Amino acid sequence: MSTLSPGLRPPPARPAAVAVAPEPRAARFRLSAADRDVLWLYLLTRISLWITAHFARWLFPAQSGVRETAPVLAPFQRWDANHYLHIARDGYFPAGAGPWTSGWDNREAFFPGYPFLLRAVHTVVPDWTAAGLLISLVAGAVAVLALARIARAYLPEEGAGHRTVVLFLLSPCAVFLAAGYTEALFLAFALPAWLAAMKHRWALAAVLTTLGTAVRVSGLFLAAAIGLLFLLSVRGGGGRRTWRSAGWTLLPALPPAAYSWYLHAHTGDWMAWKHAQERGWYRTFHPPWEAWANTWTGAFGGTQSTGYAFMFQAELAAMLVGLALVALLVRRRRWPEAVYVALSLWALGTSYWYTSVPRATLLWWPLWIGLASLSLRRPWFRTVYLCVAAPVTTLVALTFLTGRWAG
Repeated sequence: MSTLSPGLRPPPARPAAVAVAPEPRAARFRLSAADRDVLWLYLLTRISLWITAHFARWLFPAQSGVRETAPVLAPFQRWDANHYLHIARDGYFPAGAGPWTSGWDNREAFFPGYPFLLRAVHTVVPDWTAAGLLISLVAGAVAVLALARIARAYLPEEGAGHRTVVLFLLSPCAVFLAAGYTEALFLAFALPAWLAAMKHRWALAAVLTTLGTAVRVSGLFLAAAIGLLFLLSVRGGGGRRTWRSAGWTLLPALPPAAYSWYLHAHTGDWMAWKHAQERGWYRTFHPPWEAWANTWTGAFGGTQSTGYAFMFQAELAAMLVGLALVALLVRRRRWPEAVYVALSLWALGTSYWYTSVPRATLLWWPLWIGLASLSLRRPWFRTVYLCVAAPVTTLVALTFLTGRWAG
């Protein structure tokens, strides 16, 4: 088993995949003391966030002078959460509405996995917002458990899993793991998929990745990384038996293909989801340097209000972090992880300007494992990280929970 971090330790003798020895079937589902510790940490951070949301609706109402607070769950029903609610409740094209309708909300930009699950959970949980929060709560727990186990496979230091989860849950955009967004659900599929691929359980990895591609287009980036991991395992001596699993690597393409077929049947456009993103979120293709220049102008050119300018500054900072991460992964020959992050950066960095790059950092698990490795070897780094992350994380949580996220 390799104990290399994804970017901070000497490279292996050749670019082999990280492989983890198979474990007994019963042990796969057994919670160790370290797993329970991670879950307690996760629960405590959820309680902290819910307390923040409760007081935010009292101290920062939408209008001054109001004498009644917003509903308890109102702080979490913002922006994309409303899109998912509308899709789950009304479908993609209610009453014949669509892109041809004036004022259309471009809801086809969002993949159907999360709305489908939201509608299913709503049959048991009557409140839509509560149903979404329940999905994120359970999915987030699965995600942090898988993240901790991946970290323990990469890093030999004691407490590596716990440290990784701490840095992850206190990251600047961690509030989106609790809201009715897709990040927690995607990670609940993507991280176990990566863990299964590390153990060369290709069928399970493919099924989990397929579920991920139903939730976000990022699942295709994960599929590419796992496909490369598969090829490296074959090169490393997997043999004919491993090649028999090659067909599984194609399975994740099915949900995007089926969704494109569904959209074509209703709109006549095979790429309706991509065109909806272009209309609603300025995701028309631009060369990376133009996207950087446009985002820089929004951040520092005095063309935007201070709130929007701050958001563009955050986009630039997150892009720089992503580029540095890819460079480190390539330098250490962590090819599959580098492909995953690089594809994400390409998708986010070729729009008119950057959008949602800070949120995307939640999906870059090599980042959190690498930072954990650094903090375990350099204790001062943990202090610096927490001193910087704590106020930024609180600020981002408040701007989202009070309805001020988009500027």
